Amino acid sequence: MLGHAMTGSLLTATDAPAFRLERPLGSSPYLLVCDHASNARPDRLGTLGLGYEALSAHVAWDIGIAGVALRLSHALDACCVLQSYSRLVIDCNREPGTVQSIVTLSERTEIPGNRELSALDRELREREIFAPYHGCISEQLDRRTAQHVPTLFCSLHSFTPSYLGVSRPWHAAVLYDRDPRLAHALRAELREEPGLVIGDNEPYSVSDATDYTVIVHAERRGVPYLEIEIRQDLIADEAGQAVWAERLGRLLPTLIASVRPVTPR
Repeated sequence: MLGHAMTGSLLTATDAPAFRLERPLGSSPYLLVCDHASNARPDRLGTLGLGYEALSAHVAWDIGIAGVALRLSHALDACCVLQSYSRLVIDCNREPGTVQSIVTLSERTEIPGNRELSALDRELREREIFAPYHGCISEQLDRRTAQHVPTLFCSLHSFTPSYLGVSRPWHAAVLYDRDPRLAHALRAELREEPGLVIGDNEPYSVSDATDYTVIVHAERRGVPYLEIEIRQDLIADEAGQAVWAERLGRLLPTLIASVRPVTPR
């Protein structure tokens, strides 16, 4: 089922809100965000022309990362904002209006429901899904500014064990752009963990051209940040999610001594 052209709204009364907010008044300096937490689609979009296998795969969401984020939020008593809809509806870590925002091809998977969208179709996805999610993050940062709450920003993602046939040896990775301090501090701690191979800006890196969330909410507001990527086969089940949440919950607080949280600008 492809869904049909929109006329005035996208989300209905039966759809989930555009984001999930956990522990808004948490005591931790960390603000956790999860851009690709879900593979859900609004009812009016149906399956976007895809089958169960594609909708369950990485093209639709970051497998396992929501479970890690929620457990980590609990472990740290940290505020966490999670996106409620699939990246195939609109990618909340891409600039709206770019070709990466609403894709018609992801890796080798064509997305029939994203072909020939009207300007209104695109506007509704941005207005009802992208904007509320980022509005919630901005509101949390604004509140911290008003209340002089020191903050560290942490974006959570997962990646596939192989991409277009090329294996990825890393168990996890730290990503950053202009400010590497927090990422490098966590990289050092993770590389002390037995048996882990940790990537440094690989298999992805952060830039103005490829990312939105940490650029807009952290770099532009002067907040120390990092983006964490965990390999999906390690967090595909609850046991793996618990292991990584425990690990990050143990290590992230130790970084505060070397990278001081700041009040967002």
